[in-house]
Amino acid sequence: MTTFAVTGHMDLTDGTVPLVRAALRELLAPHEAAEVVGVSCIAAGADSLFAEAVLDLGGRLVVVVPGRDYRQRKVKPQDAQRFDRLVEAAGEVVTVPFELAGREAYEAAGKELLRRADRLVAVWDGRPSNGKGGTADTVDQARAAGVPVDVIWPDGAARG
Repeated sequence: MTTFAVTGHMDLTDGTVPLVRAALRELLAPHEAAEVVGVSCIAAGADSLFAEAVLDLGGRLVVVVPGRDYRQRKVKPQDAQRFDRLVEAAGEVVTVPFELAGREAYEAAGKELLRRADRLVAVWDGRPSNGKGGTADTVDQARAAGVPVDVIWPDGAARG
């Protein structure tokens, strides 16, 4: 059994989405479906693409929700259907113990992801974070904890 957690950018361009989707499939393909657990906060962008790749493979999805109000306050209307579908498909849903989805809740969610992870998948352009709890911070924390990191940033990928 291998548990992959994900961190990554939300603001992928439309042209980047299929590149990342293909790279995620390629990363997971060598693994038997029954042996894959994916842990994701299922935010728009990298997190939800990863969750879909895990489910497409036939793996088990664990969703970590960063705050009790996350769905109501942070999920945009155009992303709500996908969010709800992924929550429904998850084998387990964990909500970090924060009422409000904010910086502290995101940091707690990142720690929960890493606590569960055998490997971290980072859909990351390699740039520093723009604040605590961002993709680069999660990568740094994983590396400091000895969690192997698989960075995905395909040629031609860009942020919007």
